[in-house]
Amino acid sequence: MRLPISGANGVHPIEEIRLQDDILKLAYEVSNASETKIHLIDAVMREAKILAMNARIEAGRAGQAGLGFGILADEMGKISGKITVISADLRSSLQQSTSQLKDVGTGLVINAKGARYTDLALNVIEIIDRNLYERSCDVRWWATDSAVVACVEDGSPEDIKHACERLNTILKSYTVYLDLCIADATGIVVACGRPDVYPQAIGRDVSKTKWFKDSLNTRSGDEYAVAEVRKVSDLGGAQSATYATAIRQGGRSNGRIIGVLGISFDWAPQAGAVVKGVRLSEAERGSTRVLIVDANHRVIAASDDAGVLSDQYALKATEERGFYCEGDRLVAYALTPGYETYRGLGWYGVIEAKL
Repeated sequence: MRLPISGANGVHPIEEIRLQDDILKLAYEVSNASETKIHLIDAVMREAKILAMNARIEAGRAGQAGLGFGILADEMGKISGKITVISADLRSSLQQSTSQLKDVGTGLVINAKGARYTDLALNVIEIIDRNLYERSCDVRWWATDSAVVACVEDGSPEDIKHACERLNTILKSYTVYLDLCIADATGIVVACGRPDVYPQAIGRDVSKTKWFKDSLNTRSGDEYAVAEVRKVSDLGGAQSATYATAIRQGGRSNGRIIGVLGISFDWAPQAGAVVKGVRLSEAERGSTRVLIVDANHRVIAASDDAGVLSDQYALKATEERGFYCEGDRLVAYALTPGYETYRGLGWYGVIEAKL
C-alpha cells in the first residue's frame, strides 16, 4: 500500500491536516477579534471628538474664563485624531497580515489534503490493478486445464459435463466470479460453471462480444482479452468485467485456437469494497467521494453508488497523478500504473472532497 503513515515531521497526515486547519481557524479568529477591537477604539474616538467639540463650544461661551478649558479641548481633539489615524493604520496592517495568513493557511491545507488524497487515489487504483492482474492470470491458466481443452477439442457430452463440473469446482474456491464459460470456435457457449443459476448461459451466442473476438486475435496463450465493465443480462443484470483468452489445441501456448474461455468478474461488490474502504476520518467521509473511472472517464465505481456505469466524470487530468481545485471542490487523481504483466486499462482512482 502507498498510503503514508506519517508526514515530514513524523505526524500522521490526518493529524497534520487538522493542525493546519487549526492554524487557519486561528487566523480567522485573530482577524475577527482585531476588527472588533478596532471598531471599539473608533467608537471611543468618535465619542472623544464629540466631547472635545462640545467642550470648545462651552469654552467659547465662557469667554476669558474658559480659555484654558478650550486649549485642553483642542489638545484632546488632536490626540483623538492621532489615535484615529493609528487605528486606521492598525486596521490596514492587520487586514493585510491576516489576509496573508489566511492565504498561507488555506494553501497549506489544500496542498496537504491534495497530496494525501492523491496518494489515496493511487492506492485505490493499485488495489484494483493487483486484483485484475490476478484475473488475467486466472483466465490464462484455466484455459490450459485438460477438462477445459477437452470440452472444445473433443466436445463429447461426457467432456462437456466434466468441464461444467470442473468450472463449478473452481467457482467454489474463487468467490470473486459470477460465472466461467467455455465457447467453441464459432462463439456458442457449450459449458459454464453455474448452469443452475444461469440456465440461459449454455447455448448463447457470444461471437459478437468484444472479449470473444479479441480472444480469437491473441497470438499465444500468454495474451488475453478484457471487456469494459458493464451489466450483463445473461448474468441477471450483474455488473461484470469479463476476462477471456483463447483455448488452444492440446493446451499449448502456440496451439491452434479451438475455443474461448471467458471469466466474469463480479465487479460491483469487489470494486465497492475498495472505494468504500479508503482510510478516511469520519469527518472526511461526509464530504468526500471516492471513484474509479475508466479510460473514457465513465464512472465504474463510486463510494456513494451514484452514477455507476451511467455518468461521465469531468476529470481534468494533466499528468499521471495530481490534484486541482474547482470551485469548492478538491479533486485528486491517479492513473493506473499497472502491476507485473498487467498494463492496466487507462483507469483512474479519483477522490473528490469539499473544501
